[in-house]
Amino acid sequence: MGALNTALSGLAAANIDLQVLGNNISNANTVGFKSSNAEFSDAYAAAMENNAPLNGQVGIGTQVMTVAQQFTQGNIQTTSNPLDVAINGNGFFQFDYNGSTVYGRNGQFQLSSGGVIVDANGGQLIGMQAQNGKLTGASGPLVISQNALAPQATSGLGISLNLDSTNTPISGALNINDPSTYNYSTTTTIYDSLGTPQLLTTYYQLSPSTGSSGSSGIGQVWNVAYSVAGTTASGGVSSGSLGTLVFNANGTAIGTTSGSVGPISWADGAAPSTISVNYSGSTNYDSPNAVISNNSNGYGPGQLSGLSIDSGGNIFARYSNGKSQLMGQISLTRFANNNGLQNLGNNYWAATYASGQPLTGTPGSTNLGVLQSGAVEQSNVDLSNDLVKLIVAQQAYQANAQTIKTQNTVVQTLLSL
Repeated sequence: MGALNTALSGLAAANIDLQVLGNNISNANTVGFKSSNAEFSDAYAAAMENNAPLNGQVGIGTQVMTVAQQFTQGNIQTTSNPLDVAINGNGFFQFDYNGSTVYGRNGQFQLSSGGVIVDANGGQLIGMQAQNGKLTGASGPLVISQNALAPQATSGLGISLNLDSTNTPISGALNINDPSTYNYSTTTTIYDSLGTPQLLTTYYQLSPSTGSSGSSGIGQVWNVAYSVAGTTASGGVSSGSLGTLVFNANGTAIGTTSGSVGPISWADGAAPSTISVNYSGSTNYDSPNAVISNNSNGYGPGQLSGLSIDSGGNIFARYSNGKSQLMGQISLTRFANNNGLQNLGNNYWAATYASGQPLTGTPGSTNLGVLQSGAVEQSNVDLSNDLVKLIVAQQAYQANAQTIKTQNTVVQTLLSL
């Protein structure tokens, strides 16, 4: 009966090999799937006596040592979903799945009705949440707020411009209502605390008191004034002086290059504003009057228009007002022994004593991969290789079945004696 048992062990081993390969092939298109290999060892009967022969032992078949998963990198394929995320390198996503902590490589994410980032099974993606654009350091399910981005009143304005050195100096006081008293003006949009856009106009007059006229432009001094519409002042316009801009012979601004607008009381009931205006980087070249850059720290309200994720796992919300805000950061988890993880199905694994303790960190940090948004990691199944292995496993099954058939013939021959 020993030969029959040996052949039966071979049949069982070949059957397991066929199951493993079939499972690999069936999951060739499963995102984040990791293929497995059935690993076998030979079996020998243990000697029961001290004088049992040690040489010439005949084996009693084979046995399955383990079914080992292969955690090699799968190909990364781009998608049209900005919430799809692929891990390029080591690590697993961490999920809260029905109250249990599980891990996976499938990065096909979507938003739940409550704004939580979830996978197709409803597992909630774990990371560090942000508040007001800053990470809190607390770990938990990542929630994307659907609320509008609140407006921010303008309190600082940076204007870099070139004032043409060939302009003709103008005598007399600068009058914002008389274009003949200034050489150049420009209008900038600012915001009050309600997010209402308001118009700030600045006026520039080349003073004849210093420097020279014509093209030399040495030591030119420019008087600067402003007006703001939408205020409670007479006629709805507030105005005042922003001081002077002084340039050296090289056309570079020197001395004080900033001034202050306000305080301003708004007609729409918004909180009063005081705005610091900085002219650093302004020039006085022989070139037309023009604004080089204009940067304001204020903005109006914005509605959520999209999301983006960088390689470090930072999730940014984009708003209709052109602003963006950090909403959270995806965490990755690694293990000392990936093959010690327990496969739970649904593309999930659970930590075990054999896997070692989970080590969670930021994508791109030590021994953790980076993330690619708008992409998924395909299955690492080598379909061609597994189809060849399937043929070999089938032949092994047939060969063991033939061994049983041959042994049965031998037994029948003995019984007929």
